[in-house]
Amino acid sequence: MKKTVLISILTLIIDIISKQIVLNLMIEHQSILLIKNFFSITFVKNTGVAFSFLEGQIPLVIIITSIIIILILKYIKTNTLDKYETICYGLIIGGALGNLIDRVIYGYVIDFLDFNLLGYSFPIFNIADTAIVVGVFILFILSIIESREHNETNRRRKNKN
Repeated sequence: MKKTVLISILTLIIDIISKQIVLNLMIEHQSILLIKNFFSITFVKNTGVAFSFLEGQIPLVIIITSIIIILILKYIKTNTLDKYETICYGLIIGGALGNLIDRVIYGYVIDFLDFNLLGYSFPIFNIADTAIVVGVFILFILSIIESREHNETNRRRKNKN
């Protein structure tokens, strides 16, 4: 649990620092092109969640996020995690806290990572979003691997008998 909390805190600190830099140096909708036709820093205020879902429903999003964080903390407190799960849950909690803090303090989330790939402009996001997505994605991959290993073990047992 201690390592998960440490990863959460580090993720949160990186997220807060990056957002403060954007808040202090940019105005809303300002964009700084870093890599032509690929990457810009663009400051936007997001009052929803992924893809503007629940737009303007800040109190509801705060409640849902708080419940999710509490459930994850309860899960990691009562289960033994391997090193990958420790990292994943740390990233997810840190990212969720970063966006939760924004919603509580500002009433919106500070987004600024603006990617364009082959003409497709992705929704603008932040470090917290990245941490959450990476954490969830790796947990998903781990669950697939674990499921395959479990199925293989069961298959071998059946073939022995």
